[in-house]
Amino acid sequence: MDRNRHFLSIADWTPARLREALDLADRLKADPDAAGRPLAGKTLAMVFTKSSTRTRVSFEVGTHQLGGQALFLSSRDIQIGRGEPIADTARVLSRYVDGVMIRTFAQEDVEGLARHGTVPVINGLTDLLHPCQIMADLQTVRAEFGADLSGLVVAWIGDGNNVANSWLNAAAQLGFRVRLACPEGYDPDPAVFAAAEAAGVVELVRAPADAAEGAHVVTTDVWASMGQEEEAAERARAFDGYHVDAGIMARGADDAIFLHCLPAHRGEEVAAEVIDGPASRVWAEAENRLHAQKAILTMLMGTIS
Repeated sequence: MDRNRHFLSIADWTPARLREALDLADRLKADPDAAGRPLAGKTLAMVFTKSSTRTRVSFEVGTHQLGGQALFLSSRDIQIGRGEPIADTARVLSRYVDGVMIRTFAQEDVEGLARHGTVPVINGLTDLLHPCQIMADLQTVRAEFGADLSGLVVAWIGDGNNVANSWLNAAAQLGFRVRLACPEGYDPDPAVFAAAEAAGVVELVRAPADAAEGAHVVTTDVWASMGQEEEAAERARAFDGYHVDAGIMARGADDAIFLHCLPAHRGEEVAAEVIDGPASRVWAEAENRLHAQKAILTMLMGTIS
């Protein structure tokens, strides 16, 4: 399988290809017609076994703006929900559509679609990774600090989840540093962490204040993600003290910004004074899902003008 034909993980793309995508995202944000209509006559299948606001709207609108059409397919709409193997779904969809975006639980389902299908596959989110979110985050960061990210320090505070894992993938590829503050038992995926550690771009601490010290970006996520609702009470106890408030932001660089992939729970992982305050870039970050994904769609399914 040629992983460059897909967007399954940030780790699959070279630094040059990632920068090409981010540069294109910037051009598309400045001028929505910069790439022309590279998806004219093409269809993106959007497979959702996990629901979403930002992923669905940004991919559907982005495909339309690029001249194509998007089909929303929930697990109730296709046979995956009734036990059809991913390999069979991949073979069938490949005969109908020009690309597939999937938002689901298992990374292996995304890998299986790419392995058995013949069209590009985009990882819209799995329990392991969230690469499209981090591309939007990187676009947001570049708007603040410039395209050279080598001196950047990102502080991640909270669960070592799929978003944290993709931050580590990005750091390993692009050379910036991630400082993680996670409670014991909630560290990132061991293989992802080991790769970032081998690249010399990660530090794991336990105290949020230590992670935020001198950081340019402070970011977090909800304590209990989709599918973890039964763990909510246990997680609330484990993450007590892992709040991003004004005191944590004050530990960062003078020009530090706050990011959050959303949805956010004010009063839990982040204080209202932070997410709604002057350092917050979460709304630009959410908007950039559209532009970053349009760049990915263009690179995988279209032609750049």
